[in-house]
Amino acid sequence: MNNILFSLIISLFAIFTTSVFGGEEVQREKFNNLRIYQVMVEAFQDGDPNRNYSVGYGPSPHHGDIKGITKALPYIKNLGMNTIWLTPIFDSDKGSGLDLRLESTGYFCRDYFKIDPAFGTLTDAREMVDRAHELGLYVLFDGVFGHHKGEVKPSPTGKLPAGANNPVDYPGSLEFYKEVATFWIDQLDIDGWRLDQAYQVPAKYWPEIRSAVETKCAERKQAGETWGTLGYLVAEIWNTAENISKQGYGTVAEPALPSAFDFPLRYNLVQALAVEENGFGLQPAYVLNLGFLNSKKYPGHALPNLMLGNHDLVRFGDLIQRAGLGGPETADYWKRHQCAFSFLTAFTGPITIYYNEEIGAEVPNFAERITQDCVKFDLCDDHVGRTAGKITGLNKNEQALYDYLSTLMGLRARHLALWNGERTNIMAGEHLYADLKTSADEAILYILNTSNEKQIFKINTINLPGNAAKDLLTAENFRPSGPNLEIQVNGLSSRFLMIKK
Repeated sequence: MNNILFSLIISLFAIFTTSVFGGEEVQREKFNNLRIYQVMVEAFQDGDPNRNYSVGYGPSPHHGDIKGITKALPYIKNLGMNTIWLTPIFDSDKGSGLDLRLESTGYFCRDYFKIDPAFGTLTDAREMVDRAHELGLYVLFDGVFGHHKGEVKPSPTGKLPAGANNPVDYPGSLEFYKEVATFWIDQLDIDGWRLDQAYQVPAKYWPEIRSAVETKCAERKQAGETWGTLGYLVAEIWNTAENISKQGYGTVAEPALPSAFDFPLRYNLVQALAVEENGFGLQPAYVLNLGFLNSKKYPGHALPNLMLGNHDLVRFGDLIQRAGLGGPETADYWKRHQCAFSFLTAFTGPITIYYNEEIGAEVPNFAERITQDCVKFDLCDDHVGRTAGKITGLNKNEQALYDYLSTLMGLRARHLALWNGERTNIMAGEHLYADLKTSADEAILYILNTSNEKQIFKINTINLPGNAAKDLLTAENFRPSGPNLEIQVNGLSSRFLMIKK
């Protein structure tokens, strides 16, 4: 059987299983259930003293490598995550004409089909992916399909990107990047891609890259493979909901990508609990519902991925301090992290935790925005979050926050209503925010108090699918007083209440 005919059969099989067996809905559920842990490879963990860049943007010593990630996998698994996303690890041809700090990021690649020797070897990468899979973790690579370093090495079949190096030209670069996207699925059994600056690829070409990935995953699944069959693609488009839709999701009639980071809702979240990078924030709790209303601008197939931070953003701990709300020496600093994590836990769709958010990481003596010579001091807002990763020697507060997030991720994993349920807003007020999350088998009321003082949440049980509730974290039971259910919510805290009849 020739390759063209085989590919056609696989494509028809994928379409058949999607339409007949509900494969599309199953895939949506798998994507929505992703709990992703992002690491900045060059900064995260030093597992091999002979491999690193030693320079880079941000305050870490820049000694990160692939073996360091492998070492950290049990820590990530125990946190309750089920996916790890690595910033790019392909060969940047270290020291060949570009600023070493840019090369260390991995986002200016020269050979897309070779592991960067400064991070490790192909064997190191294979051991890392295999170990992650042994632990039940998906692995996402970071795909830069819109720009490169220049003088790119050809693909194994002799293809090259077209046009300039930043951005490249499409459709001339399409076949090259389709080969990149599928090569590493076969080579290392990876499970998908985070797509850097996805707007650099015209939206009309994303369906072809997506189709190549989905076809490859269908081939592997049909062949009996367990891993390298997920095919999750998530776009980074740092923009409004309208532009994320236009440049990433496409339309209902012509869908492009399945998922994109929900930057607009992320900003609403930090505004409710701290301030965003420009200092705007300390907003009422109802700003969270405004964020969800904004998300209605996404097409029906969209699966927004919510995060608190990433390698281009200021750490949440520093944003709390930028808001003048105190640092790690205050109890509220840790409570605000807990509140943010609870909101992610109740979010329908995939979620992403940036490394060491789970221990309340911050940059000491940094909070106010530095506008002059920030690069000189490695304290620019767009790279200050690239700190050295910490996975051992946690202090009491760090360990407590890690354990709290681990508990929440376990809760999320056990309750489909949290990660895949329908959301109905129940309250969006000055201090209290509440959503009812429902699935076929359960209803969970999520309540968040963004104020420092305890609040009483009151709701007529006629608006709920039951008249009693049980807190899934504390095991407290609540019954109505007259027609109303009244719940005390302590300052800067949340509740997850299973509604019972």
